[in-house]
Amino acid sequence: MFAIIRTGGKQYRVTTEATLKVEKLEAEAGSTVTFSDVLAVGSDAGVTLGAPLVAGATVTATVIAQDRLPKIIIFKKRRRQNSRRKNGHRQPVTVLRITGINAA
Repeated sequence: MFAIIRTGGKQYRVTTEATLKVEKLEAEAGSTVTFSDVLAVGSDAGVTLGAPLVAGATVTATVIAQDRLPKIIIFKKRRRQNSRRKNGHRQPVTVLRITGINAA
């Protein structure tokens, strides 16, 4: 069984016991998070698409950790102007383990 959820402005295809990194959520490690923005649910019987959401469907996940992605370097240079700028950024993410998909 799989589901497509929406969180942080992105869509994720999740299955039970899958681990994924999503945009930072305000939750502590070990707590449970429920997603009600379920766009589609699929199983052996077929796929149920929402318009835009599947009514009554939820996905529950456990927060494993609050983490940060590897650093990306932003380097800007204007040639022949003696102008350079170097900046770095690490995006905060929440690591989740999907515990259940409720299709209702």
